[in-house]
Amino acid sequence: MSTSTLAFEEMEDNAAHSKEKTVMFLHGLLGSARNWRGFAKRLQYAIDPAWRIVMVDLRNHGQSGELELSPPHDIPAAARDVADLIRARPELHPDVLVGHSMGGKVTLEFAKSSMERKYGSMTVPRQLWVLDSVVGEVPIKNEEGEVERVLETIRTLPQVIPSRRWLVERMQELGFSKGLANWLGSNLKAISPGSEESKWVFNFDGAYSMFTSYRKMDYWSLLENPPAGSDIGIVRAGRSDRWTPEIIARLEELSRAAPEDGRRGSVTYRVLENAGHWVHADNPEGLLELLLPSFQS
Repeated sequence: MSTSTLAFEEMEDNAAHSKEKTVMFLHGLLGSARNWRGFAKRLQYAIDPAWRIVMVDLRNHGQSGELELSPPHDIPAAARDVADLIRARPELHPDVLVGHSMGGKVTLEFAKSSMERKYGSMTVPRQLWVLDSVVGEVPIKNEEGEVERVLETIRTLPQVIPSRRWLVERMQELGFSKGLANWLGSNLKAISPGSEESKWVFNFDGAYSMFTSYRKMDYWSLLENPPAGSDIGIVRAGRSDRWTPEIIARLEELSRAAPEDGRRGSVTYRVLENAGHWVHADNPEGLLELLLPSFQS
């Protein structure tokens, strides 16, 4: 489904319940809404049917990659796109907003801009989850990180991928996990009906600009003064390569700070073991267990 702005998917079910609450998922770099279908299905079985589950394609990604959205292609623009979608479809305003990787910083920007009234009367979601996304600026000093390796590998692949199976096998040959290889394979679309030959669903150049913005944006000030009535949950993947001892110590300190008589929100810090950066592919059951309390309060 799409609007004049971002494309999105909504989980369907056979329940007769009206949808009273919404959880929205924002994917990471080179991802798309459909990357979250499997996890969303698990969540759907585990929570009250009154919850609406929405997965958004950010600009330059998925079906939104076909939209002519104005530059700059950066995190503030991506968050503004989400606000525009909610203006067009007010029922999609999330009670819980979950962002993975780059989508995590879009989540934080959406919260910050909502708090600053940049989107008018739009309110901050009561629960924000930021999945394996470093809150502050990411130094350009580690070129061997998993995300960087994926980006550089994509640059070396042919523009037309022979088949999804070929891609999955090739990525594993290059040392990537089967889960990550399958995840990348889900971002292909056939170049013609019935053809195995495929191309990426994302706009690589636009997505790379967003990654550059992701590295520069800093949201520590938001965590130091979280919006009243909201909790910001930061999830670190246990096997992730992007968290320094200093970052971890700072998050642990912020998570111990008590809200001040409702004048500020709270910060939650969790570690998801047995997971690399692509948390929903590596340990979906563990992630589900971690998020479930947000839907039961």
